[in-house]
Amino acid sequence: MSGGVSVEAAGILFDMDGVLISSIGSVNRCWRRWADHYGVAGAETLQIPHGTRAVDIIKTLKPGLDVAEGLRLIEDMEIEDVSDLRVLPGARALLESLPAERWAIVTSATYRLLLGRLRAAELPMPERIISADMVERGKPDPEPYRRGAELIGIEKAGAAPAECIVVEDAPNGVGAGVAAGCRVLGVLGSSSEAGLRAAGASWVVRTLEDVRAKVGLHGLVISLNTL
Repeated sequence: MSGGVSVEAAGILFDMDGVLISSIGSVNRCWRRWADHYGVAGAETLQIPHGTRAVDIIKTLKPGLDVAEGLRLIEDMEIEDVSDLRVLPGARALLESLPAERWAIVTSATYRLLLGRLRAAELPMPERIISADMVERGKPDPEPYRRGAELIGIEKAGAAPAECIVVEDAPNGVGAGVAAGCRVLGVLGSSSEAGLRAAGASWVVRTLEDVRAKVGLHGLVISLNTL
């Protein structure tokens, strides 16, 4: 059942790919080229797990490879390949409506790749970032979103995870947010509504056009047109 929902939060923690930016074409092309370069079987039809850090994919696809070498190559490929990268509906308007201290990007992309994609998309650059190379354990581990909550600027030193809303499109990202103690908003795209809810999403919207935020007395008041 769809309907309007209003929730309060100290801040919003956004995943990037699949939530703010569509980069799936680049991801598929580049990982298949990468796999072919290293002689991975089935490279031409390779499907990588969405929302997983490149270092973890490399260790699975090519055990024993120097991870730094493999990571540098896939970063170079993906930063160069932005021909069909696009900003997802509602993302730009929502980000531009938020005070800088009230949002962060928490992504499975590396910092270098995040910067490349945001610049290509001409989206606002966040002051607060947790990237794949800033954590010991990537999603679905809760570490990235716990760290993200610590960056949200409120009177005390960082927000409690329960005070933040995570925005995710992938079940492993939803699971990471839930495990961190955050409330999670799922966005359709790479996963179904059923998959997002099964992973623990409290709400699901079609796109970020269904999300509005304004500053309230104690943080943000977020309005959702949910499915």
